[in-house]
Amino acid sequence: MKIIERLGLYALHKMDPERAHNISLCALRSGLVPMSGQYASRRLQCEIAGLRLSNPVGLAAGYDKNAVALRQLANAGFGFIEVGAVTPRAQPGNPRPRLFRLTQDRAVINRFGFNNDGMEKVSEHLLARPSNAVIGLNLGVNKFSRNKVDDFTRVLLHCGSAIDFATINVSSPNTANLRDLQGVEALSELVQTVVEVRDELEEKIPVFLKIAPDLSLGEIDEIANVAVASGIDGIVATNTTTSRDKLVSSLRSEPGGLSGEPLFEKSTRIIAHMAKKTKGQIPLIGVGGISSAEDAYAKILAGASVVQLYTALVYKGLSLVGDIVRGLDALLQKDGYENISDAVGKKADSWI
Repeated sequence: MKIIERLGLYALHKMDPERAHNISLCALRSGLVPMSGQYASRRLQCEIAGLRLSNPVGLAAGYDKNAVALRQLANAGFGFIEVGAVTPRAQPGNPRPRLFRLTQDRAVINRFGFNNDGMEKVSEHLLARPSNAVIGLNLGVNKFSRNKVDDFTRVLLHCGSAIDFATINVSSPNTANLRDLQGVEALSELVQTVVEVRDELEEKIPVFLKIAPDLSLGEIDEIANVAVASGIDGIVATNTTTSRDKLVSSLRSEPGGLSGEPLFEKSTRIIAHMAKKTKGQIPLIGVGGISSAEDAYAKILAGASVVQLYTALVYKGLSLVGDIVRGLDALLQKDGYENISDAVGKKADSWI
């Protein structure tokens, strides 16, 4: 980490977390944030659901909610970028404060509630996207929506021509009753409808499903069965958790979704279980608690084809992306893998 990045993080951590979040986006857009650039390695080149990636490390949804810093993020070293969540209508989200740093736990709690500028404004940003990046959109629902399925499909139809993939978000804990859509009947209907709408797009893009970490093994099995039967292109495992196990920070009781290092083990176990259940029929995107190359590699070995991170950037800065990418390359070389795909799921049994 360069001294300018270290000083920048120090200053941001002296501010209210949400204000710091917004300022970091402004600094990024202004060119004040050092960039890692793309690191090239044949070992890291991979493909998921037809998307060709320079490396398997992506940015998770939640940082650039409105797709305002796509050009800058495309130069930060990510293999792919996910923006959003985006809803049909703009909405302010939940009352502030709604973002909390748990520094002692290297974690964050948020209860934003899908605050965003709405699909019409975000689509304008997406249409001006850089061509040298793989960019996806996290689909959300409005807080008082009477038809959540319709919200997902409206956003997909409106923005689908400007993105490379879409993620159905049924796992945020900050929108009332959203996680109810993970039940078998509701999920089957939702996924079938979204996939049918996707097939209407001029260019067919992959659709992923993002699930919660707070599921029983039985519920994971049911979701896996629905995913295999539905033709979904991938599963993102996992979103934030409502669990507060083993936290020590004074803000641990704040309501919302917990992300960061405490989520690592729980999300990785779900990846391994889902990988075994689906038998490689559906690629997995591993998310939750990644803060090093070793963490990313562990999720790959557990069954993830690619990974995403976000919270660790709050504590380690954007230079972490390049560190993880280069570190992954070194780990693969050390273990004798010619390509990242050869390592997927090799140690899934150790997590079950």
